[in-house]
Formats: sequence, C-alpha cells, structure tokens
Amino acid sequence: MSSTISDLKRALKGEIGMSADLESLGNSFFNGFLPPMWSKLAPQTQKNLVNWITHFDKRNKQYRDWIDFEEPKVIWLSGLHIPESYLTALIQTTCRSKGWALDKSGMYTNVTKHLDPIEITKRLD
Repeated sequence: MSSTISDLKRALKGEIGMSADLESLGNSFFNGFLPPMWSKLAPQTQKNLVNWITHFDKRNKQYRDWIDFEEPKVIWLSGLHIPESYLTALIQTTCRSKGWALDKSGMYTNVTKHLDPIEITKRLD
C-alpha cells in the first residue's frame, strides 16, 4: 500500500510514468473506493475506502499487539484474515496440550455479558 501511494505521488509529480494501475489507484482514491490492486490482497469486502482503512488499521493493531506482546486474551475474529484457521489451530493446540484425541474434540461458544475486552484478565485453560 505504501509503495503504491508513493508511486502515485511520483507519477502525479511527473517523476515516473502513469501506469494503468496507478491511474486506477488515483481514481479509486478520488471516488472513495477500495483500489482493485489492494482488494486483491485482502478479504473480500463491500466497504468503501474510508471504512476499509479503519477496519485495516484495527486489524493491523491486533496483529502488531499479538507480535509485539503476546497472544491476546480476547480475539476479534472478524479482524482475522481467515478466522476458521485460527479456530482450527486453537483446537489443535488445546488437544496437544491436554493429550486429547483431535478427532473426538470440538468447539463450542459460551456467550458472556462482557462488552469490554479489558474485563478479561486471563486466558482460558
């Protein structure tokens, strides 16, 4: 994303040639749409550019915190690129640590009244 924006700036200044991709990027920015060159690299969405960037920033923060600190106690599933993969890995990791048979294990959801992730102080065992 950063390199394409830099290239667009350079093309608008006349430092490099304007390609079809850069023109499409500029038109998408002007009209508030997600650029096609970016949408190929992200989950499918119907969001406009502003809402997509907001969502992207939240996703990026979740990933950065995970890398820089630790696995979060609370996961924003829709912020993951492929949430099903995370859930599968969670089941597999739990089975390994507990010595359970993977083919006899499953996952269930317990809905709580917690609304703020700060309320969760420890990870489930």
